[in-house]
Amino acid sequence: MECVMSHNLPTATSNQLWLFSSKNDKVIRMSSYLFLDETGDHGLKHLDPNFPIFLLCGCLFTEKALVAHQQDLDAIKMKYWKTTSVILHSRDIRKCEGPFQIFFDLSLKQSFYADLDQAMERAEFTVIAAAINKEEHIKKYGRLAHDPYDVSLSFIMERLVYCLDDQGASSDAKLIFEKRGYKEDMQLIAHFNSIRDVGTHFVSAERIQQRIIGCDFLAKKENAIGLQCADLCAYPLARSLVLKGEPSKAADIISKKIYRKGTKVHGLKIFP
Repeated sequence: MECVMSHNLPTATSNQLWLFSSKNDKVIRMSSYLFLDETGDHGLKHLDPNFPIFLLCGCLFTEKALVAHQQDLDAIKMKYWKTTSVILHSRDIRKCEGPFQIFFDLSLKQSFYADLDQAMERAEFTVIAAAINKEEHIKKYGRLAHDPYDVSLSFIMERLVYCLDDQGASSDAKLIFEKRGYKEDMQLIAHFNSIRDVGTHFVSAERIQQRIIGCDFLAKKENAIGLQCADLCAYPLARSLVLKGEPSKAADIISKKIYRKGTKVHGLKIFP
């Protein structure tokens, strides 16, 4: 199954798990799901000296773990907003924008972060991420430098295969992206399909096709818990672990969930 633009996922029957939104209208029946979100600009024309990287972060969930995490985050939303419709977005939380203006009350914000940290710590998911140092990328490859989003996705798909190999012969996963716009999504589909068709330097197309069975897109408004988790992980991962900035509780929690094989970290690729 290749990646296609699918706006309507199957309707759930009574014995299926609700996987994505509090609206209970989206399901996927695969064994695992890798939800992806990014932090930083993937363009190469303008470099921000304060944030010179692009990072794509994936959070790998089983059905059971995803449902449990949704229940945890929905409980937090009900506690602070009396509704589950609020969409958690890292930047808006940090800057107290939109529904997060309530966090100008710093004691309330501190309480929220404590609840969120506990929920993220309890959640059972594996992080597979890739970061591109854009300045070094341009220096090394010049005009031949590939789009950082495409490069990151290639690394993540490669390492996702390693992770699924470790889980057993029948393990597979579907990638879930947030919709960015028709043109951008179609470009992403083309790159995804090319990786599955050709493989990478280290992983054959046959292995990728066996483990990664497709992808789909969800809009932010669909309130997908897996995408919100990836968003919440991406910034602290980039700021604290890649850029070696100020340590944070969130980064400490996320670092323990990065995919490892023995003592070797496979789930965070920094390039070049």
